[in-house]
Amino acid sequence: MPTHVPNVVFKTRVRDESLGGDNPFKWLDVSSDDVFKDKKVVLFSLPGAFTPTCSTSHLPRYEELYEDFKAQGVDAIVCLSVNDAFVMYQWGLKQGATNVYLLPDGSGTFTRQMGALVDKSNIGFGMRSWRYSMLVEDTKITKMFSEAGFEDNCETDPFEVSDADTMLNYLKG
Repeated sequence: MPTHVPNVVFKTRVRDESLGGDNPFKWLDVSSDDVFKDKKVVLFSLPGAFTPTCSTSHLPRYEELYEDFKAQGVDAIVCLSVNDAFVMYQWGLKQGATNVYLLPDGSGTFTRQMGALVDKSNIGFGMRSWRYSMLVEDTKITKMFSEAGFEDNCETDPFEVSDADTMLNYLKG
């Protein structure tokens, strides 16, 4: 894993009511610096929006503990997935996510440069992110929790150390 976050541009969408219609969104490029520079950020990455563990445990617990993370000096909590901006937006609505920033890595560029891109074709996903969390301070990765067993087409979906409680306990010392 790298010592600093990769310098990439994320293709995101933002609501713009001036566009009108049923889909009032426009493209917004968000850089790594926009997300991480001069900030203390907790990022967690997961295999996919709308998937069972990601939807019932991973994202909801970070959302639930948001204020506790803020009390530890965290400026933002970011959930990254190799999904497109449309899927991440709809998942956020379905989850009621208001505190965690859902960041789409649609092409997997950030994930690949992190060394976390894995093939999950065995379950019909294709290329996705391995599950991990990290503390990033001004673009520098200062702590990383990566699930054990990193491999293509892993038969399991480990979820032991990238959870919100592990990261929060680390921050609390």
